[in-house]
Amino acid sequence: MRNAIRMLVPAAVCAIVVFSSVPANSAASPTVEQALSLMPIQKGVDISTPTAGEIEKCKMTARKSNGRVGWVVEDPDGLILRRFVDSNGDNTVDRWSYFKDGLEVYRDVDTDFNRKADQCCWFHTGGSRRGIDRDEDGTIDRWETISAEEVSAELIAALANRDADRFARLVLTTEELPLLGLGKEKADAVAAKIDGLAEKFRTLAAKQTVVKPQTRWVHFSGTQPGVVPAGTEGSTKDVRVYENVVAVVETAGEHGQVLVGTLIRLGDLWRLIDLPQPDGAGATEVASRGLFFQPPNLQQSAMPAAGPNEQSQKLLDELEKLDQLADRATTPQQQAEHNARRVALLEKMAEQASDGKERAMWYRQLADTVGAAVQVGSYPDGIKKLQSLLELLAKDEADEALAAHVKFLLLTAEYGQSLQAKDANFVEIQAKWLKDLEQYATDYPKAIDTAEAMLQLAIAREFAGGEEHAKQWYARIVKEFPGTPAAKKAAGARIRLDSVGKTIRLTGRTATGSVVDLAKYRGRVVVIQYWATWCEPCKRDMPLLKELLTKYGRSMSVIGVSLDNNAKDLTDYLAENRLPWPQIYESGGLDSEPANQLGILSLPTMLLIDKEGKVVNRNVRTDQLEAELKKLIPATRSVSRPPSGSAGKR
Repeated sequence: MRNAIRMLVPAAVCAIVVFSSVPANSAASPTVEQALSLMPIQKGVDISTPTAGEIEKCKMTARKSNGRVGWVVEDPDGLILRRFVDSNGDNTVDRWSYFKDGLEVYRDVDTDFNRKADQCCWFHTGGSRRGIDRDEDGTIDRWETISAEEVSAELIAALANRDADRFARLVLTTEELPLLGLGKEKADAVAAKIDGLAEKFRTLAAKQTVVKPQTRWVHFSGTQPGVVPAGTEGSTKDVRVYENVVAVVETAGEHGQVLVGTLIRLGDLWRLIDLPQPDGAGATEVASRGLFFQPPNLQQSAMPAAGPNEQSQKLLDELEKLDQLADRATTPQQQAEHNARRVALLEKMAEQASDGKERAMWYRQLADTVGAAVQVGSYPDGIKKLQSLLELLAKDEADEALAAHVKFLLLTAEYGQSLQAKDANFVEIQAKWLKDLEQYATDYPKAIDTAEAMLQLAIAREFAGGEEHAKQWYARIVKEFPGTPAAKKAAGARIRLDSVGKTIRLTGRTATGSVVDLAKYRGRVVVIQYWATWCEPCKRDMPLLKELLTKYGRSMSVIGVSLDNNAKDLTDYLAENRLPWPQIYESGGLDSEPANQLGILSLPTMLLIDKEGKVVNRNVRTDQLEAELKKLIPATRSVSRPPSGSAGKR
């Protein structure tokens, strides 16, 4: 019998341990100590590891879940510490999962089943990155998914380690540039910025002394991302951009900042196009090179350019430590206490601010903290706090924009709280909510939140059957707030509401990159299903769609549009549940480009398209579907398989 654990050392860089083909009841089963000796390939992952005295109280069991066999290690309290899974049934582990406080935060994956990990994934509180290690040497070669916040953290790690290759993996490439759909002038400007950027970084990293090997990333600072709409200076696609991003860092107890510059989103990736400026050096130059928005005053960054004073730094340290403890607040009382402490610290930070713009930044964070906490019921005093903040801001005309934001958060919080009341009268609450939104739109016609208020009004009117009234609101959003996410959704919703009897445009790519175009399905009746893996009613519709596809053969096709937030959720589902039709997917969920094309607001949503490409029913239900199909498709023999040749077919 082979040993229970086999050590493989790829390229003498990292050690990967796998459990070989040993039955769960074998005497040669691996021990807890052996399992806990395994560590993530990527460094710096914060995982739960028991002390030497606790190890003997841990237990490891063989378990089968979703048809996959694996070993699970649990601490004395029953929280999972490690999970090692054989996903393909070859009796060898190919997925190594690591947990923090019972949540999986990191996973090494062997996708080609050669006993060497080629993917590294972060989850839950560990982040959202997915990296590909093509040569399986323990170094990520490219990022498949990475957030803007994680890009800034990786940038700091690259500076700390003088690692130009690590930096280069974050930079927009010349091959990726055309995918943004920028106009020629803007594309040329971006190309000039990224030309030779890795070599420039190598020189900068060797000379700069601000970011040291022991420096660590603390947090990401930047105003909300903006959308540069298609049509701007000849562009063909919407482009989401952060400008003047700052990474706050800490070295031996001292805080500083690194100006990151501009970040651009490309699918599930955020990309750098600027050379970083440690501690704000060259900030004015970078701001003046802002390509997409009017450069804001850099004093809106998390800290003044000269750095925080002693009292502010102490408060920032306390805020950082408090945020690190957020996951430990699990009961409603603990969450309320945590939020109260965070709000108190933010109030003190605002009081210590060196100028009005910095003070407004901290008040905005305070308002957003309170607004989010009230929505989930974890801050009972939240509404009073928002009311008092609004009264404070009302005394300063310079803070009108912030006051408008706080007012919107207050209205939203009051609405959410009223719905949770024991004897809530939904009809009265909804009527008041709509009246409040209309008044808000009147009082703050130019506020950024007014676009969202109008969208809520339009959605409410549409769901209540007042489609003409809804279209009026959608039209106002498009006219008064062009280029905003709300306008994109509103424009699509207007197309959807007027779509019956008309041809519509639907194009997109699958998660694997294949192109799906509704126009190529002429001659067939098409069902377009908008769905997500978290939508149980959507998944319950799948068997009927398969049945109808088999019954009507080549006269009918189905196009799925997945509105999952994470591509992995979709690919994992499809691996277990094969669907014989293509699935359009782009990141963003209900705010993604495929969702916005027709202003999709809820799931499930299905559209029925006739053979000429015209919409027959823009919200068909499964119990209506076959009757509708019989009207569109002549009687035909059942076939044993779905139609072949569909674009993007798995």
